[in-house]
Amino acid sequence: MSSKRTTFDRRTFLGGAACLGAGLALPAQAQTPDAGVVQYETDGYTNQRRNISGFLNREWQPYFSNLRNGAILVDTGSRALHYWSEDQSIYRLYPTSVPVSEELTRRGRTEVIRKVEGPSWAPTPSMKKRNPEWPDFVPPGPDNPLGTHALYLSWKYYRIHGTHDTRKIGRKSSNGCIGLYNEHIQELFGYAKIGTQVLLI
Repeated sequence: MSSKRTTFDRRTFLGGAACLGAGLALPAQAQTPDAGVVQYETDGYTNQRRNISGFLNREWQPYFSNLRNGAILVDTGSRALHYWSEDQSIYRLYPTSVPVSEELTRRGRTEVIRKVEGPSWAPTPSMKKRNPEWPDFVPPGPDNPLGTHALYLSWKYYRIHGTHDTRKIGRKSSNGCIGLYNEHIQELFGYAKIGTQVLLI
């Protein structure tokens, strides 16, 4: 296998293989009719317009009855994540990546059930079946599609996590997960607790 092919496939994997939905966050992809190499479509997330028009501060009261353990609001429309601490002394607003379609977008209430610094990643059985060339396991590090930190939610396979592929932030680019810049997920990771409330709208 040529180094060009290896680099391209590795970039495709790293750019797409994050969690959620079916266990991963993938950009829109297509097979080339001649070579069969996976590549990004021109209308995939690399060519999508970033959304910054709705990036506005919000109050927590319309969305939560209290701030017990802190609260996270993910606005998939404006592609932004809002965080409030329990004592209201901290409010943060971060740009995010969001699911690529309505079918892959889950909304409602959940909570943080696990926090992992340096997460490892493994594809779900359904994703491994569709992508048998993908590794069974990716250890923590720069090749990991979950970035540097991950907040696991009570919904199976759903996470708020970092990403090494910064092109995804501000765009529809996942199969269900919410991605943040690594520096932002690191900060949020420090604020969030087991039991922090999460609402996706």
